[in-house]
Amino acid sequence: MPIFMDRHDVSENITAEKIAELHQEDLKVQRQFDCRGLTYWFDDKRKTAFCLIEAPDKNAIIDMHKKAHGDVPHSIIEVEASIVESFLGRIEDPKRARDTGLNIINDPAFRTIMVISLNRLSLSVKESSSYKTSIAKFTSDIRKILKKFEGNIVKQTDYYYLVSFESVTKATHAASDIQELNKKFNKQNAKGKLNVKTGLSTGVPVTQKQMLFEDSIKLAERMCDIVKGEVIVSHEVKELYKSENANTFIKGKGICIISQADEKFITLLMDYTDAARSDSDLKVDNFSKPLGCSKSQFYRKMISLTGKSPNTFIQEYRLNDALKLLSKKAGNVSEIAFQAGFSSPSYFSKCFKKKYGLLPVGYLNSLQ
Repeated sequence: MPIFMDRHDVSENITAEKIAELHQEDLKVQRQFDCRGLTYWFDDKRKTAFCLIEAPDKNAIIDMHKKAHGDVPHSIIEVEASIVESFLGRIEDPKRARDTGLNIINDPAFRTIMVISLNRLSLSVKESSSYKTSIAKFTSDIRKILKKFEGNIVKQTDYYYLVSFESVTKATHAASDIQELNKKFNKQNAKGKLNVKTGLSTGVPVTQKQMLFEDSIKLAERMCDIVKGEVIVSHEVKELYKSENANTFIKGKGICIISQADEKFITLLMDYTDAARSDSDLKVDNFSKPLGCSKSQFYRKMISLTGKSPNTFIQEYRLNDALKLLSKKAGNVSEIAFQAGFSSPSYFSKCFKKKYGLLPVGYLNSLQ
């Protein structure tokens, strides 16, 4: 039977004790609706509660809540138990809360989300056995840092990490240590440098989207993709860190803190660019209306935030998109060129070689 997580936005006077009472009412009637309540989370600061429930469908959960106490969820998404556990650390009641009369759980589902992006600066450098050994040690050291600061790895590939932290302070210090680790690696591997970027955002598991922490993950990924800097931190991460550390924030070269206005700009920019990704006629002028700014304002904002002109941003976006498609073997060079929005395969090949040091067909062949 599928598992769902729902979200309840509650009033200011609701307490953890009241949420525990409502949960007990659910358990009393759950069998009538073929449901099984697994556990819940309550965030007293943000007044949100999240229930993890095994159920035949979303309607069964709504009907159960109506019968139990009348508090209908504001949103419900289907989830995988393993993913929930990776993000939140459990899929059942914590041991300390078991075998108590009311079973009060003071455990917010609010998390700090970290995305780590590892990009080779040149694809033309052959991976010798010694370089592969260095990469293996580097990624092993990243995992050690994440473990040290109690980060839960949700997803990992060769060049991407998605990590969940309960503590914003530990997440920030982990990002700083990874930054220093990258500097040491690049000193030792001058011909095979890695551009490692870390994005930190915060959020709750269920919003109006269909995936756990989707808004938070997307912001962290986009900060990694386009914002200049090595560690990019959202406005809320900075404020939460300061609240835990005597109103001070960690210092270091390469750390970039973006404002709430910047976050909104990034969201609008990337939403529009993603939607127009295959349009070879996409031009700078097209961005003014969806972003609500003039061409000159757009130019200044792009330089400030990304360090790149709008035209350079568009081309690098297409090249990064093409690289991902090539890595997935999503077509031949010509097909991928057009999917990524290039006007011709020959122009795509020219731009790709200039950025990555080899032709796209050469990169495809190296994946065999």
